[in-house]
Amino acid sequence: MIYPSIDKLLNQVGSKFLLVNIISKRVKEMSEKDYYQLNNYKSSKNIGKALEEVSKGLIHIKEN
Repeated sequence: MIYPSIDKLLNQVGSKFLLVNIISKRVKEMSEKDYYQLNNYKSSKNIGKALEEVSKGLIHIKEN
């Protein structure tokens, strides 16, 4: 089971397309720079870690 829930994340982000773009950019940043915003993650993979960061409100979305 994926943590956090996709439904919860969609309430914060708005669309699946935007969520995928945000997560993919964050995962790439994590792997290149080895920078993490939380000390403790439930997930062991970067995709799960990026999802957790979105659910905690650590990733902000700029709208044009």
